[in-house]
Amino acid sequence: GTRAELTARSTRRRAVGKLCQVMSPFKLLALFFAAVAAFTPSTLPSARRMQRPYRVPVSMGKMAKFGVFSPAVYAGRIALGDKRLEKLRGKAISLHSQAITEFCLFVGATPKMRGLLIKKAKTNGDTLGFLV
Repeated sequence: GTRAELTARSTRRRAVGKLCQVMSPFKLLALFFAAVAAFTPSTLPSARRMQRPYRVPVSMGKMAKFGVFSPAVYAGRIALGDKRLEKLRGKAISLHSQAITEFCLFVGATPKMRGLLIKKAKTNGDTLGFLV
């Protein structure tokens, strides 16, 4: 190697030699393993993963509130049937979300504000009884 590489190598050897003189072999071994562990990905499962698996209870959706438009929704369910009502409701929600998005683009609102407005529309729809 070059002169600089030889100098760097000898400097490292001297530093390791001094470290061995100052530290006990046990401390040096602990330091070595700590350094290796710091740069090695852990392959051992964590204590949390070793615990006995348990069942997570299934949480159902929140019950929709009865509001002003709930009787109309119930009448629509009787007239159209569940499948067609859900399809119509999904189309209406999609169109409303598109209208909110276009409004946000027109006004220059952030995507976060757009998400909050859509969430507010869902809350209002629940309060008014559209989600029964």
